[in-house]
Amino acid sequence: MFPKYNVIVVGAGHAGCEAAAAAANMGSKVLLVTMNMQTIAQMSCNPAMGGIAKGQIVREIDALGGYSGIVSDLSTIQFRMLNKSKGPAMWSPRTQNDRHLFAAKWRELLEQTPNVDFYQDSVNELIIKNGKACGVKTSLGHLIESDAVVITSGTFLNGIMHIGEKQIGGGRVAEKAATGITEQLVSFGMESDRLKTGTPPRVDGRSLDYSKMEEQKGDEEVVGFSYLDVPRVKPENQRSCWITYTDNVVHDILKTGFDLSPMYAGRIEGVGPRYCPSIEDKINRFAERERHQLFVEPEGWNTVEIYVNGFSTSLPEEVQYEALRRVPGFANARMFRPGYAIEYDFFQPTQLKYTLETKAIENLYFAGQINGTTGYEEAACQGIMAGMNAHLKLTHQAPFILNRSEAYIGVLIDDLIGKGTNEPYRMFTSRAEFRTLLRQDNADLRLTEISHKLGLAKQERLNRVMLKNAEVADIKNILNTHSVEPKEINDFLQSIDSAPLNEKQKASKLVLRPNISLQQILSNSAELNEKLSNKENEFLEQAEIQIKYERYIEKEKEIVDRMASLENLTIPDSFDYDKVAALSIEALQKFKKIRPLTIGQASRISGVNPSDVQILMVYMGR
Repeated sequence: MFPKYNVIVVGAGHAGCEAAAAAANMGSKVLLVTMNMQTIAQMSCNPAMGGIAKGQIVREIDALGGYSGIVSDLSTIQFRMLNKSKGPAMWSPRTQNDRHLFAAKWRELLEQTPNVDFYQDSVNELIIKNGKACGVKTSLGHLIESDAVVITSGTFLNGIMHIGEKQIGGGRVAEKAATGITEQLVSFGMESDRLKTGTPPRVDGRSLDYSKMEEQKGDEEVVGFSYLDVPRVKPENQRSCWITYTDNVVHDILKTGFDLSPMYAGRIEGVGPRYCPSIEDKINRFAERERHQLFVEPEGWNTVEIYVNGFSTSLPEEVQYEALRRVPGFANARMFRPGYAIEYDFFQPTQLKYTLETKAIENLYFAGQINGTTGYEEAACQGIMAGMNAHLKLTHQAPFILNRSEAYIGVLIDDLIGKGTNEPYRMFTSRAEFRTLLRQDNADLRLTEISHKLGLAKQERLNRVMLKNAEVADIKNILNTHSVEPKEINDFLQSIDSAPLNEKQKASKLVLRPNISLQQILSNSAELNEKLSNKENEFLEQAEIQIKYERYIEKEKEIVDRMASLENLTIPDSFDYDKVAALSIEALQKFKKIRPLTIGQASRISGVNPSDVQILMVYMGR
């Protein structure tokens, strides 16, 4: 019934979809197995993509040739560039999406990918021969062979949902859990544990009083995620979100359910996300706060369903309902479904190679929440890396590994493999030490050419990058050679308390001033504006960033170059750490467990001291 596939992807969430698309577009024959064909690329939690650091990840996925950015743009109902008041290293794109359109567009793109086949069934066992993954066994008893398997199980491995004292087996509301895989992998010596995440109630938008809330509109310019020319929502057509707040009355009502909370009663063993806590966790941890912000987010163009962001909870339904109706604007709220917590299995990511292949079983790859991460974006970027590396290994090519200085994706994978996690891992800009280099505006310049050489990013993407480089160079040349007259610009400079010009000055020098943008200079210099009138905003912005932050960028590049010496010092896989007597006990244990590839990776392992690294280098004769 089934042919043999190159790659089988188990699970069709964000990680699974990107893994399947990447491997297939590089030339592998792929089977995507999902328990429900109607929930491919389901936005299980909030209907949004991107945000702080996550937006950079979506742009990196797009630059590599993935689909997340395209799908997000096609289903956007609101776009915002966060942190615009800060430097460009902190700018983070975010979209509010139509939940159903997002899933429909993902499925449409996958169905248009010739090398992807689909099958609806549950996988409860892997076919493993001689320590190598060779396929899967489904609940219907089908044995489907493949050369590699990518598991992207999300929250479904032995998933249990909690609402107050009620416990329901499942990986998502109204969907059953996946069983069998955890137990089989543990029998091969792999280490599993439990994590928890949660979701808020969904309510009927017709029952809310928006006059009691603050309106949050989208940006006047919709930049989007994809570097390709994708149709995007018009600024004037965007849907608004709304902001409201809890208060002490709401908190007191919620506290009445704490005794019945599965989190406080000990029925939940897994650790929840530190940076996206439940409302009861917020009240408990931040008792001094009188209110907490809630974002009222529409779920799409043609639905009244509302996502109450910030009100994630597993309290009894009646407590949720009573507390929610005391929130300003929610006095007459009708609940579509209550919030719930979900507990699921994950595997410590220290058991993976940098390609996301497991160390214990060859040709078996993990991506997404099975590795301890949280968030669509973190899952999707692991998916594309696992899919690419599965294909590369099967075609006897070198693995694709991104360094911390090359991408947020590289930071994420290095963190997971070097440090592991005991709570759901979420990406932040603060995790990236080279964030001036890893901006959302230059992901294509960093990654597209590499991906094109590997066979994923298409020629049109590379053409766009080449055009961007040429146009940015031309703009910089014009700014470096064109002089602005004092009479053109001085009135403006004085209006913003910036020193006026006494003589002509190169436009690039004006760009360097901290409180002046290139667009403001163009608005006050007719001749310069005419010279650059045919340039796209994206190219003008890129040139401005490169000029304005050149010193910071060069400084980070120097640090990267210095650290590269450690990254290039490889440690043989057969290295015997027991012979290095001076290592601390913790360093010895960590080195033997993780088996770092380089001195650089060894230096970043949690619990390893600089002295341990120096001892290791001395022993290796470095």
